[in-house]
Amino acid sequence: MSEIVDLAHVRLGDRPLAVCDVDDVVLEFLRPFERFLDSLGHRLVPRSYRLHGNIVSARDDSPLADALVSQLILDFFEAQESWQTPFGDAVTTLKRLGETADVVFLTAMPPRYTLMRRRLLDRLDLTFPLLATESPKGPVVRHMHADRPLPLAFIDDMAHNHVSVAESVPQCLLVHLMPESDMHRHAPKPGPHVVQARNWPEAEGHLLRHFSRR
Repeated sequence: MSEIVDLAHVRLGDRPLAVCDVDDVVLEFLRPFERFLDSLGHRLVPRSYRLHGNIVSARDDSPLADALVSQLILDFFEAQESWQTPFGDAVTTLKRLGETADVVFLTAMPPRYTLMRRRLLDRLDLTFPLLATESPKGPVVRHMHADRPLPLAFIDDMAHNHVSVAESVPQCLLVHLMPESDMHRHAPKPGPHVVQARNWPEAEGHLLRHFSRR
């Protein structure tokens, strides 16, 4: 059952809205997570686009149990402030976008780690509203944007999140942005209705063109 996402602190103005994922879009996730694993005597083997089954002991290459991998991900979220850094030009680009559009962060993460992520984003002067949820993102975006007759864009690295938002808010511009890595080469490709961006400057161009159609 999906949790209820509290939108009370999200105040939108009379301007476009950009809803943005965080991990591997605004903050590096995979590379810091690999360093985190290394510090614990584990390593990631990018055989597919999954963490479960691909994390092994650095001692003998034996795969870690799924339950341990799940706990390691949660431990990383707990320690994220010590490991995660900005992804590409995210900070300068988002602050520039924030001058003409509302920006809201929608991160796929257990809500109990919101405070740690909030502190990390604030430290980077990215003070936009933050929502953490394990629910599908589409209904959250639909609820947030409601029936406002204003441009809407969604930036994420996961194909299934673009599917969710497309189903819930068909008029939304979908921008796919993700790092380049051996693991990301295994990632499912989003459909043709999703715009590809190799970096934040490209993503910004797509958003500004969409917003100018207001």
